[in-house]
Parts: sequence; structure tokens; C-alpha cells
Amino acid sequence: MIEEVEAENLDDTPDVDFLHQDAAPGHVHRRPSPDTDNNLALHKTRRVTVEEVEDEGGMLFPDNGRYFEPQPDAGWALHKGETNFERYRTYQEEEGEDPWSPFENAEISLTREEWDLAHWLVKNLGQTQTDEFLKLPITQNHTKLSFHNNRSFLQRMDKLPRGPEWSCKKVTVRGNCEDENGEMLQEEVELWSRNPVECVKELIGNTSFKEHMAYSPAKVYADHAGQDRVIDEMWTADWWGEKQKALPEGATIAPIILSSDKMSLSQFRGDKSAWPVYMSIGNIAKAKRRQASARATVLIGYLPASKLDCFTPDARSLAGYRLFHHCMALLLQPLIGAGSDGVEMVCVDSWVRPYVADFPEQCLVSCCKENRCLKCLVAANERGDALNSAMRDPERKIGQHPPEFEANGLHAVYKPFWADLPHADIFLAFTPDLLHQLHKGVFKDHLVKWCLDIIGEDEMDARFKAIPNYPGLQHFKKGISSVKQWTGREHKEMHGAVPRFARSILDFSYYAQLQIQTTESLEALQTALTVFHANKDILKELAVREHFNIPKLHQLTHYVQSITLFGAADGFNTELPERLHIDFAKDSYRASNKRDYKEQMALWLQRQEAVFLCSAYLDWLSQQPRSKSAAGLTECHSNPYDLDADSDTDSESETPNLPAAEPLQVTHVLAKAPAHPHQSVQTIITAHGATEFLSALRSFLLKNLPHNTIVPGLQDRFDLYRQVVIVTPPDLRVSDVPQRRRIRATPETLPSGRKPGIPARFDMALIADRPRSSHLHTLEGVRVAQVRAIFTLPHQFGAYSRALAYVEWFTPFKPPDPSSRMRQVSRSTRQLRRNAAVIHVDEIVQPCHLIPKMGQTVDLRLRSGNAYEVANDFYFNEFIDGEMFCACVISN
Repeated sequence: MIEEVEAENLDDTPDVDFLHQDAAPGHVHRRPSPDTDNNLALHKTRRVTVEEVEDEGGMLFPDNGRYFEPQPDAGWALHKGETNFERYRTYQEEEGEDPWSPFENAEISLTREEWDLAHWLVKNLGQTQTDEFLKLPITQNHTKLSFHNNRSFLQRMDKLPRGPEWSCKKVTVRGNCEDENGEMLQEEVELWSRNPVECVKELIGNTSFKEHMAYSPAKVYADHAGQDRVIDEMWTADWWGEKQKALPEGATIAPIILSSDKMSLSQFRGDKSAWPVYMSIGNIAKAKRRQASARATVLIGYLPASKLDCFTPDARSLAGYRLFHHCMALLLQPLIGAGSDGVEMVCVDSWVRPYVADFPEQCLVSCCKENRCLKCLVAANERGDALNSAMRDPERKIGQHPPEFEANGLHAVYKPFWADLPHADIFLAFTPDLLHQLHKGVFKDHLVKWCLDIIGEDEMDARFKAIPNYPGLQHFKKGISSVKQWTGREHKEMHGAVPRFARSILDFSYYAQLQIQTTESLEALQTALTVFHANKDILKELAVREHFNIPKLHQLTHYVQSITLFGAADGFNTELPERLHIDFAKDSYRASNKRDYKEQMALWLQRQEAVFLCSAYLDWLSQQPRSKSAAGLTECHSNPYDLDADSDTDSESETPNLPAAEPLQVTHVLAKAPAHPHQSVQTIITAHGATEFLSALRSFLLKNLPHNTIVPGLQDRFDLYRQVVIVTPPDLRVSDVPQRRRIRATPETLPSGRKPGIPARFDMALIADRPRSSHLHTLEGVRVAQVRAIFTLPHQFGAYSRALAYVEWFTPFKPPDPSSRMRQVSRSTRQLRRNAAVIHVDEIVQPCHLIPKMGQTVDLRLRSGNAYEVANDFYFNEFIDGEMFCACVISN
């Protein structure tokens, strides 16, 4: 049954009308599940994962060296409540069900196996393939399944508890074109949505996020005096604390993070498209939010992606704006009451909202024209200047007439969806977009283009071709001018090789990507932008640019403010929504029959979510004290299909097996067996270019094995390794996980038959005067060297367990180049021969990258494979990764 409800019409817009009606999708009824009870509430205090000890100055000093200034009137607990999983466990015990219900079998072991099979089927096979599998004679004759075909299988799947239900509203759009009968054309579109309040309950009550959840704001400092502010998570920034002051004492804020992006579903042909809207909450740690597999960001709706052919071309764009805002208002309607009055639930009772989108989508959301700033009132022809313009005010009444909209750079959308949302300043809510504004925008679309215009495509391509190889860095064999489509990774990897005349833009890009911002780093971020504006006129003098009224360039002026308000920019990047398109749009569309696909997509996603929730429930149940419902579970139930462990490999070209536990200290890992055992000294000299091997080894033995009487010679043989993998603790400024970096010492492999040859790889590395126990903090006490061979001593020299490396030294760091401010090094020689040494492998800190000094034009002999041999003078590439950039900045 469809209930027709007239939607609120837009004010003073007789040319466009919207009606909507609720269309029940006809899904099966849910069994009682954690999400159906709205009366349970538990407001927890902010979780801190380290022990806190109150300091004399009134702050908190956890064992990670940070000082906290908490806000005590926030995040109070009201009373004890049950989590989603606790309620479902109680239900199963009362009903006498097994944990794997509705997959039931007389034997518990078979029930568990049946659930594992069901999980595999729904994750990997479509409905046709599932039906074919279940009807195979071997399946029917040798298994005792409670379902025998796809229909009965789906009936059981639909009995699983799942998240908030999907519903459909049909919106009628009346255009301004007439049909052959003189009547106005109209179009009916569908809005598929889920209740966002219920989705927040699902997120904030999810036990998987227990150790990654915050419920109250606090200011964090790196020093006891409270001078060096630290901003990373949303609860450490200013906005949460300021909003908390406007709420009742003890209230808990759940910051709503919305993201949307229209996308194409069809490949090669067709015009099918989808417009997903995603939601997360700022209480969850940004590292967890960035994990697509964690499902900390959920899909709350599909907006209609209609072409609106019922409008004339000149009215179609504005009608699209108004339709978007009308549908978003319907989608987010439940948040209005929740934000105004509060909602009791487990862990939360108030709502506020940032927005993540790329630039066109941000303009659509804010109603701004694309030639104007989303956040401030800067004039269209002044966006290229370093101005402090007045910020836009969502409360300001700008009138109801198009001229007033025009003056403010707005489209005539009289009631945007965010008008009634409490605690929402849509113009402030737009967060930095590292992918589209920095990597694809300012860097690729502008900075790279400026470089190409200055030196020409041929010269630029020649420079990229001459960039030496580095593990994990993409090499542009044909240069960059011929690349038509770029990925986000390629944009980032180009940062390490672009000419340095625009060093300030690169500095800004790397500072903006830091996962932990401080008072000092934010000052450096702003300084980098100031330096660019002070020097940008050189591009006008070179006739590269006539003006700098570039929207994405102007957005950089708001980065410091946004980070200060909402936390580090990596927590709001648009890369995650684009990744989620695969799970929540493309995969679901492929599972449909391509007709009436939105309903099929919603049902498919509902089943996928049910399987995910059930798997998480079983994992949670296995960790609880043994109860009736958990009696059949093993001590540690886990899903065998979700494991992400390293597997054995026979090829040393891949990273060898590493310790399973995350290391707290630097670890050097070699393959279990050498790739090239019993190699002669002559092979080491010729194939590895280790011309001073014997003399360097003699010096090493004299220093480290003074009682050794054997002199190494051409008769000795050594076990050689292709590479060493260095595992370092995470540098939390740029990463949350340990880093695994390879340093290769592999000679050239000649072509053989159909197999192409492989050039030699002798990587550069930073060598310390002693082994280190942590990641690279500064460049003090390290020196560049090229690793030519990795080996172990043969037994005739005695028992010596530490692996060795033959390296060729470079000079200590020279003063930075005046124009690029990059450090310089050169080959080190001794008596006109390369200065070489044998060192312990554990003295290698990490790989590094050098760029040959190419001058005005590139030496035609330079190639990626021979750059380290042909050139003698190099720039030290501090942009090779974020950790190296941080080390260089601190050293400065």
C-alpha cells in the first residue's frame, strides 16, 4: 500500500513543483533485533585508551606524552543500557535459538559449517550461481543443508537481524515543458533512504568501535605549559568544544559527517547512474573511519540522478539544484528533531554535522556558483589574492529575489536542505578535500601544467624518465605529458619529481596531509601559502598565467581554519567515499538485472549488511563469558574469509614473511634462504659493481673481528640476498600502521626467451652510526649510501650472526640549494676510487631517494636505470614520503 503525501513546495517557484509519496519496498519482516528498540540509552564518557594520571596543573598526562585539558560538562552517562548484540543474545536465549540461527541443524558443528557456507555464498556468488551450486548432485547428496535452492537460501538470509530498513519515496517533478496536449510534462523519480537517526544508533552502539570512540571534547597539548596545541581527532579541535557550551550540561555530541558524490554505474554503454549519500560520526577515530572494511561509514540513501528532461535546457540546472535540496531535506528530516530535542540512545543524545564532497558537489550543497568561494564572500576576481574576506553566514537573510542571490554568488534555491538543521553552519562545515583540491586540483591541474608551459613537454618528459627507481614509486617510462587519466596515487607520486620552483605548494601539500597537526605545523602550513602568494607573480612574468582566480587555489586559504575547527584533514578526505562506491553502488548494481535496479541494490545491500552484522555478532559472542547461547562456539570464532595475513612466497621479489605482531622497534627482515647462495667474489665485483669489496671487507673484519686470522680473497664464497625489509614503528604524524620498506641489491637479469630482462636495482639508503630503535625523526646522525650487496659471512670467518651490506658512501649533506631549498649530496671518493665500506644491515635506517641534478637540460645519457651511475651530484628527495618530509622539516 502506498500512502500519498504532498511534500512541502518550494517558496515562490511556480515553474517547478515536487510531490513525494512513500513506496513500501515489500521486504520481509525483521525478527527482533538490536535496532528496533529506541528506549535504551547509555551516554558514556570519552574513552581514553591509555591510563590517565591527573597532573598538578589541572591537565591529564597519559603515558603517550600528551597533556589533556578535558571538558568535564560533556558526555555524561545517564544510566546503564544494553548494546545491540546484548539485546540480540537475550532474545536468542529466550527463544532457545542457536547463535547461528536461522541456519539450524541437529548437530552444532554442522550448523556452524552451514553458516560459514552461507557467508561464503552471499559474499562471492550471485543468485544464479548460488542456485546452480545448491542443485549440484555433490552438494545435494553429500551435504545436509537446511536450504536446497536459492529461494530457500534467501528466505533464511532475510531472517537475519539487519540494520535500519530501506524505504522509497517517489517524488513527482513538474517541469516547464508542455506535451502535445498542452499539459506540463512531469517526471517521477525515486528517493531510496534509511532513517539517519537509526543509522547513528547503529554506529554509536557498535561494539567493534568500543576502543575507537570519543564522547566528549578536550584540548590536547604536546607540552606541559599548554603552548603547543595538538589537533588530530575531531574531539581535539575547537568546533566540538564550542558547540558543547551551547548544549545542556552533560550532553553528548555525535557530529554527523555526510558525503555524497554522483557516479556512473554503466560501463562502456548505457546511462545508468547513482547518487549515494554516506554518513559517519566524528566520535569514531578517523583511522577507523578510513577503513572501508570497518563499515564505520554507512550508506543512508540514493538520491535521484535524473536528467530532468521535463525542463528546458536553460532551467534544467537550477531545477537540479532544487531537486537535490528537496530530496536531501526528505532524507535528513529525522535529524531535525534529534538535533533540536536530543535522542536518548546508547552513547549519544545530540547531533551536529560536517560535510565531505568534491568541489562541484560542495557547490551544489551550498547553493554557491562554481566561480565563487563556498566559505567566504570574496569577489570572483579576487580569489587569487591572499585576502581575509568575511565568512558566509547561514543565518543571514538575503531576501527572496534573484538579484540578491546573484550578489552573493548563490543559486536561487529558496530553502536549502540544511536551513532547518540545528547546530549546522553549512559554509563552515565543508572540510578540506586533499584528493580533489590538492592532488588533482592545485598540483596536477595547475602546478604541473605551469611547469610544462615553462620548460616544455619534451623536457619535462625527459626529466621524469631520468628519475631513478624507488621501491613502490611509479616510474613514468614515457613521461607525463601523454598520460590521459590519473589515479590519486599517481598524483601523490609525482610530488617527488616536479621541478622545485613552486616549493611552497609542495610544502603546503605535505603539511596539509599530516594526520597530527600542531601549533607549529599549522603555522608552517600558513607560511607555505604566504610564500606562494609572495612569489607567484613570476608566473605572470613568464606569461604562464594572467590571473590566479582559481577556486581550488583559493580554498587553500581556509585550510588552517577548517583543521582548527574540525581536526586533521585526513579524517575528511573524499578518497573514502570514492572507494565506497565499489561496495555500495557498483557491486550492488552488478548484482541486479539492470531493470528497476535501485530496489534490487537496496535489497542486495541489506543482505550483505545482515551477513556482516551476524559475523560481527558471532565474533563478539565468542569473546563473552560462556553462556547458553555461546556454549557451542569455539573459544575464538573467526571468519576464515576475512583473514588478511601474509602468505608464503617463493619469490624474493615480493616482501618476505614478516613478524605477525606489530613491532615496537625497528626490525630488519631477510628471506629465510638466500636467493643466490655460494656466490664468488668475482660475481659480487662484476654483477653488483662492488669494486672495493675485498678491501672494504678486510677493514670490517679488522674492526669487528680483530682475532680473525683469515684474509678474505677471491676463493671465498658468500650467500647473497636480494633485499632487506625494514619494519619501523608508525610515525603517527603520517601513518597509523608500521611501515615496511624494501632496500634492494639485485643485479641485472638478462632476457631469456620470452621473459624480458630486469634492470639492476641498487637502492639508496640512510645509514646510521649505530642501530636505531624507532622510526626516522631527523636527519641528524645519518648519511646517504648506495647498497650494492647484502650478504652473510661464511663459516670460515667464525660464527657471526649479523647480516652485512656492502655500501658506497655519498658526501654528508651539503647546504640546501637556494632556489629549491633541497639538500645536496655527491658521490664520495677516496684516492679517485669510490668510498665504500661493509656495514651491519641493522645500521640501515630506511631507503631514500636521490634526484640527479639535471641543469637547464637533461643529459641524454640519463635514464632511470643508470641515473645513479651516470650522475655525480644529486638532490636529496625529501618528498618521497610523508615521514621523510617530517624528518627533513624537523632537521631544518
